[in-house]
Amino acid sequence: MPYEGGSNRRWIQAELGDLMRPTWNSTVGQWEIARPHLRVLIEAMALRFGQVDVYLEFSTRQRCDTRCQRAGGDDCVCSCMGENHGGAAYWRHWTQVGDTTLVSDPEVCERHYLVRRSDVVQKR
Repeated sequence: MPYEGGSNRRWIQAELGDLMRPTWNSTVGQWEIARPHLRVLIEAMALRFGQVDVYLEFSTRQRCDTRCQRAGGDDCVCSCMGENHGGAAYWRHWTQVGDTTLVSDPEVCERHYLVRRSDVVQKR
């Protein structure tokens, strides 16, 4: 969002409601808001600026099965879809949480979306 003095905070509050308190994170140079307000703000920014780049970061855990990781053939019906088959993802730290279920340490994943004004207008 282009810098516009103190008006950015006022604009965000006008779009999301006066009770909303956006926080400026000066360390990374970005506004932070609660997740339920994200879609409304993205659509408002796309309408105002024409388009907006959205980067979402979230933490994920891989799930697998001890039978999959110990498997020797090509057949895999595990939820990892073969990614960890035969111990392929040896670098992950796995924790066994059931008889055969494994979960890995969380990884931070990022997704990038480009939302354009026309995308928002068509949905309304």
